[in-house]
Amino acid sequence: MKNIRFKPTAGIVALSGAVITALSLTPLAPSAFAAGAVSAFGSMDAAYLTAPSGSVASLYNARNALVATSTADVQNAVVIHEVVPGSGYYFKVTADGTTVQTSSFTVQSQLQPKTQTFYNSTSLHVGLNYITMRDGVTLAATVRLPYGKTTLAAGPFPTLIEYSGYGTAGPGSLLDQELGNYKGNPSLLPDTATIVGAVVAPLSGFATVSLQMRGTGCSGGAYDLFGPSEATDGYDAVQEISAQPWVLHHKVGLVGISYSGISEFAVAGLNPPGLASIAPLSPTEDLWSTGSPGGIYNSGFAASWIGARINDSLPSSATTGQPWAWAEIQTGDQACLANQHFHNQSQPITTIWNSSAPRLTSQYDLRSPVLWAPKIKVPVFLAGALQDEQVGPQWTSLIPALANDKKVFVTVQNGTHGDALDADVLNRWLAFNDLYVAQQIPTSPSILAALVFKGLDATIGGTAVIPNVPQIGAKTYAQALKGFESTQPRVLVNFDNGSSSQGFGVGAASYSAGFTAYPPTNATSSPLYLGPNGTLLSTAPALSTVSYQPNPRSRPDTSSGPGFSAWAAAPNYNWTPLTSSGSVGFITPALSKNLSVVGPASLNISLRSTSADTDLQATISEVLPNGQEIYVTNGFFRAGYGGTLQKAKSTVFAPSYSFLSESALPTSGAFTSIRIPIDPIAFTFRQGARLRVTIEAPGGDRPLWAFANTYVAGATNTIQLHASTLVLPVVANIQVASTAPVCSANGSTSSNRGQPCRTYLASGNGG
Repeated sequence: MKNIRFKPTAGIVALSGAVITALSLTPLAPSAFAAGAVSAFGSMDAAYLTAPSGSVASLYNARNALVATSTADVQNAVVIHEVVPGSGYYFKVTADGTTVQTSSFTVQSQLQPKTQTFYNSTSLHVGLNYITMRDGVTLAATVRLPYGKTTLAAGPFPTLIEYSGYGTAGPGSLLDQELGNYKGNPSLLPDTATIVGAVVAPLSGFATVSLQMRGTGCSGGAYDLFGPSEATDGYDAVQEISAQPWVLHHKVGLVGISYSGISEFAVAGLNPPGLASIAPLSPTEDLWSTGSPGGIYNSGFAASWIGARINDSLPSSATTGQPWAWAEIQTGDQACLANQHFHNQSQPITTIWNSSAPRLTSQYDLRSPVLWAPKIKVPVFLAGALQDEQVGPQWTSLIPALANDKKVFVTVQNGTHGDALDADVLNRWLAFNDLYVAQQIPTSPSILAALVFKGLDATIGGTAVIPNVPQIGAKTYAQALKGFESTQPRVLVNFDNGSSSQGFGVGAASYSAGFTAYPPTNATSSPLYLGPNGTLLSTAPALSTVSYQPNPRSRPDTSSGPGFSAWAAAPNYNWTPLTSSGSVGFITPALSKNLSVVGPASLNISLRSTSADTDLQATISEVLPNGQEIYVTNGFFRAGYGGTLQKAKSTVFAPSYSFLSESALPTSGAFTSIRIPIDPIAFTFRQGARLRVTIEAPGGDRPLWAFANTYVAGATNTIQLHASTLVLPVVANIQVASTAPVCSANGSTSSNRGQPCRTYLASGNGG
């Protein structure tokens, strides 16, 4: 979920070993319980303890029943996670034959905020602050002023919060770095993945508070990936920041891309009174769908991202944790140093996300943005891409989950992770925050802001023209608000992003269409039947079968070539052809008219396998008249989860699965009905082109996703054709641009962002 990266400047100046030693945390000797050596407190679904290193800590509840036992680490810390909220908890700590009992404490729930008096007592200044959460843990938070402002006295300012586990609170100025004016320690700069709060917002006239998640950077406490404390910490921060005298209207908005987009849902789901709106870009809707799409472990991006989060949550040092925090400690920041105390006690991520187990409801549900979304009441601006190489395209499930919220503005388009910052998304983002946070008539970017925004877009395919900001000509705020809400569709679908007149691969749409919902309510089901000889037919064929031998090693794990960059106008994809025996393909005749498909789809197959289970990948593509093939989307599914189909939640276009248990396929040779969920589509298959669907072993189609296939080559999968269909959501009356996407000269990518090309080669069955 990392995004735009800029070139670093100078390296950090090394300090002497003597200084580093002086700032190190010293383990307490376990031979004596000195005053203050043992203390405990309750947090969100967790119990915290400070005790001598190596001592044994046993947590008891109010009924004196043992809850859990742990050993204090080298930093004298213990954190017990997943503790049921309630009062009367205490620890018994044993070392060298001596046992000490702590005072009792309460493990808190998410529904126990502090009083407004507590939130009003916080006072923030420009630069790095430490704000106290309801359990006493402090989080690092850097206040950044609107560009050109130097003191809080120049306020009040419309204010935004970016809340992330990346290095968001690094007190250096990323904006000055981009303008060539930064003269500080480059190691103190925030992560460029937090560019929305660190650069875009200040240039747009907003003060920003860059909030560092618990257990990372200079924030205290123990990290728990999207766990209970993340939501409550966000709630507390919203209330404390919105209460500041320099915050306009005493309301704040949440903004951010990727990690800091995902974090907004749980915070907003708790409905803090000081929250004005949220604007998540490129989020995911559930950790499962990114980490285990279709029930298949994502050993590519998801696994590497988890590994990076584990390192980020370690105590900061020269080799572990976040570099900005280590640099801050070496300036003498004792608060940052003290806040490393519990960093070795993060919730083990493997207990949340297991590479081989079914979906654990108890772990995933409380961390799931799609389950937080129905609780959100504030206005929402949401944007993402359908070929997102990092979090994937499943985020569109958030749109129907927000059905109870009347003020939702979504942009859906083809593209990559960074395309949520495209110029024709950014202009609506600016208007949204002006209207709902600043409560003012939207304004155009300043000359400087426009130059920086163009530079930002230049890293995502090339410089694009920023369209006019909606409602900048309104005479009053009320007129602007009414105009925006009446003219901006709930869901704007940008088609052929990258194929506009602005240039090959430049982040701008070729044409657009507005909808009141996603999937569109006017979509009609158009079943295409899998037929003999690789045909894809509008009518059911006679009963027959076709077989293939799935081999996950027959193609590269990913579709990225040497030097691949998703941000380039023409990324170096290596989307390789399918092997003749390892796949089956089905293709339509040349289309007699344009076919616009908007929404998720379903590939319904009657399957038999010689293996007890099998992993399935379905790929949708367009084959051009010149023989080049353009990637559109995928579907992934482990057949053993077919028995978890939730019929009440499924639609003709989108099967829904619980993924709670996996079963072996029948060994009798009987056919099993399997619905492969196809990821959302926003694409027009052009007249004269052909629509293709292939079925193969997972892998080879995504630039960063790879799959840990557990089913070895040698099995045979057989599909019964008569009843097997591809069901697409077809939308009529879309004004399609006359210029269609084309493939690059080297044939590796199309002008549509995120959609690689290859030369069409028929599968072994002719499709």
